[in-house]
Amino acid sequence: MNANKNRVTRLELSSSPGTPGEGWGGGCAERHLVGRTFLSAIESASGGILATRADSNPFGRDKNVPPLTDSKQTRMSAPPPTRTPSLTLPRSTGGGNWSGRSGGINPALHILLIVVLAIVVGTQASAAEKDLPITGSHFAGLDPFDKLMTDFVKDHDVPGASLAVTRNGHLIYGRGFGFADREHHQAVEPRSLFRIASISKPFTSAAIMQLVEKGKLRLDDHPFEMLHLNPHLERGAKEDPRLNKITILHLLQHTGGFDRDKSFDPMFRPIVIARALGVNPPAGQVPIIRYMMGRELDFDPGTRESYSNFGYCVLGRVVEHVSGESYEKYVREHMLAPLDIHSMRLGHTLPKDRAPGEVIYYDEKNRAGGSVFAAHMGDPVPAPYGAWNLEAMDSHGGWIASAVDLVRFASSFDDPAHSRILSAKSIETTFARPLGAVGESGDGKPKAVYYGCGWQVRHVGNGRINTWHNGALDGTSTLLVRRADGLCWAVLFNTRKDQHDKELSGEIDGLVHKAADQVKQWPQGDLFDKYLN
Repeated sequence: MNANKNRVTRLELSSSPGTPGEGWGGGCAERHLVGRTFLSAIESASGGILATRADSNPFGRDKNVPPLTDSKQTRMSAPPPTRTPSLTLPRSTGGGNWSGRSGGINPALHILLIVVLAIVVGTQASAAEKDLPITGSHFAGLDPFDKLMTDFVKDHDVPGASLAVTRNGHLIYGRGFGFADREHHQAVEPRSLFRIASISKPFTSAAIMQLVEKGKLRLDDHPFEMLHLNPHLERGAKEDPRLNKITILHLLQHTGGFDRDKSFDPMFRPIVIARALGVNPPAGQVPIIRYMMGRELDFDPGTRESYSNFGYCVLGRVVEHVSGESYEKYVREHMLAPLDIHSMRLGHTLPKDRAPGEVIYYDEKNRAGGSVFAAHMGDPVPAPYGAWNLEAMDSHGGWIASAVDLVRFASSFDDPAHSRILSAKSIETTFARPLGAVGESGDGKPKAVYYGCGWQVRHVGNGRINTWHNGALDGTSTLLVRRADGLCWAVLFNTRKDQHDKELSGEIDGLVHKAADQVKQWPQGDLFDKYLN
């Protein structure tokens, strides 16, 4: 619901609205005073029969009263219409006209009712703005982004969200909306850290590409030969000979032979795998890899694409093997530090290990799952906090970051000749179409949309591309987009789906494009110095 859109301007008592989220300053006090005068007159004329849905205060919604919004939300950029508060007046017994105790309603009272109704609607809209914390710098020219986010967070009942936007490498927008912690009324800030889920994959891809540049690795190397791990073989099982045909490039492009729809995703089977290998649950990366090395592949490597978290788990171990450093240390020192990103780090599963500045995660249906951790095995826990093991997901889904961190990284690809982390050749390879049938559509023509190395890629004409990645875990939905016109944006949520069971990142994707297209004048300057920790 957009509060500004629903105000009746002819009754406006203040010509200087405040910044989003702050109401209308002194104008609200005047409005309340005038409103009470009108209300007193109406109550006197009608015998005190006026009542509103907003409890005893018609000029501000009580926190215990549900907001006056349409519960039937649709996927659209415009908000649903605002419902007016219900005015309860007794009906006459002999007809359909509204009446007071004396019969027909006084014409003057009718006019006053309309005036008060407009005041109530405007004031409740202003109260709704106050109910939604909004942080970060406001620029009038970027109001389409503000409108999008305030509408989206309210309409989809999202606890908290963050949006950051760059243009030609400069941060022009960074704001938080709603709550990082609802219980303690802590607002989302531009620097707030969120689990980014599968947006971790572009970082792992960049680390691999950098190691190739350094001559420590080749894209046609065979990771399972390189890691020297012994497969876990069940009785009578044999190692699949195709395993050692898998290359680094196959894993980057999700063509390694692992199909979670045909078999399963081992990253979410930490107890089964731990028991099979005789280790304490939850199983970490090495036990998971050994377990999968003892299973038959789902298809021949390089013949088709099938999204694989497991493949990127293996790539994280490759980074460690060839660099001699932990995966996190390598990425933070060689990928993030050159970009002045210092707050981004690997996340943790349990609430006790929550990082400073990290949001709280909420399951949209308040679901619980059985704990996968040995100390509380099987005990019911909130879905985002122990029903799976985030630590094992490091290189495919384990990072926490701010939206500002993400667009800093994404915009580093905008000018390949001057990137701080990769060469122009590596960036070209990152976004290249897979060779052979994997990169072709059914009619043999090159695919317009495909998965490159850690990024989804869409050709938009004249040799230009949009690239992006989304992510999702219980309590998390994320989106990172690089657009061909020099814009990058990141949107982060601390819940996964809306009340209609739709992924938030998918719902907002097209809407951010529309908001960007509505901007007529872009601000100058750069907010990175303000918001990078």
